[in-house]
Amino acid sequence: MKVTIVGAGNVGATCADAIAYRRIASEIVLVDIREGFAEGKALDITQTQTTLGFNTKVVGSTNDYAKTAGSDVVVITSGIPRKPGMTREELIGINAGIVKSVAENLLQNSPNAIFVIVSNPMDTMTYLTYKSLGLPKNRIIGMGGTLDSSRFKTYLSLALDKPANDIQGMVIGGHGDTTMIPLTRLASYNGVPVSQFLSEDELTKVAADTMVGGATLTGLLGTSAWYAPGASVAYLVDAILNDQHKMIPCSVYLEGEYGQSDICIGVPCIIGKNGIEKIVDINLNEAEKALFAKSADAVRNMNNDLKSHLA
Repeated sequence: MKVTIVGAGNVGATCADAIAYRRIASEIVLVDIREGFAEGKALDITQTQTTLGFNTKVVGSTNDYAKTAGSDVVVITSGIPRKPGMTREELIGINAGIVKSVAENLLQNSPNAIFVIVSNPMDTMTYLTYKSLGLPKNRIIGMGGTLDSSRFKTYLSLALDKPANDIQGMVIGGHGDTTMIPLTRLASYNGVPVSQFLSEDELTKVAADTMVGGATLTGLLGTSAWYAPGASVAYLVDAILNDQHKMIPCSVYLEGEYGQSDICIGVPCIIGKNGIEKIVDINLNEAEKALFAKSADAVRNMNNDLKSHLA
């Protein structure tokens, strides 16, 4: 199985490293616009093979998409990262042109690939990719909900003082500081609702911390996070390549699901070899439905800025 990752920065390189180390793919191609940068990252990862015990082939390329030919999954992380004080919305004008060009080059060389979009603002870039390429919606996946859910479960584990891997929870809605919806009502610790262990105030704080999880790290690091995003991409790619049929919240094009159409936004999906195998319709309560509609309105407003890039 072959995976291409466009953008060899912190997120892309961490994703490649995780996929290689976990032996998810047999070949990884890293592509970057900076001369020699992807080649250097690929060589660095390759030099860990003998100590970490994997044999995944890792190749770097400076803007040569011919090397990506025949990829089963392509991941787009390219674009400028979010800087302190910068909203995801402010990235639209810069990153839209980059993502559109990258996606078209990838499709030309890998016509059967599943596309995973990481570039911010992620829901809008997923929508742009879907509209630009004209592929079936199951082949265009926005990664955001995967990452947001991992942060949600982390904050729940800290509040509970229990292992994160014993906790289930998901985040739906837009991948933004004010648009994501941590579903505290449905979160559980080994099958028991977390509401039996945490007060309403504690759950409210967990949700609030989750929603600013990315911004918190940007403030601390001076740039976007990369370990958790890279691992989240690898987790999603693993589910696709190994046809795991995992339920993972992802940004996908909706056509009436959850009462929304002509939008890409995070909802629970079954992920397998065809990408989005199924959109899962969970029973949201009235408050959650209202939050989802509000989130969709915000994402749709961002999408309106894309019109010039869809021509």
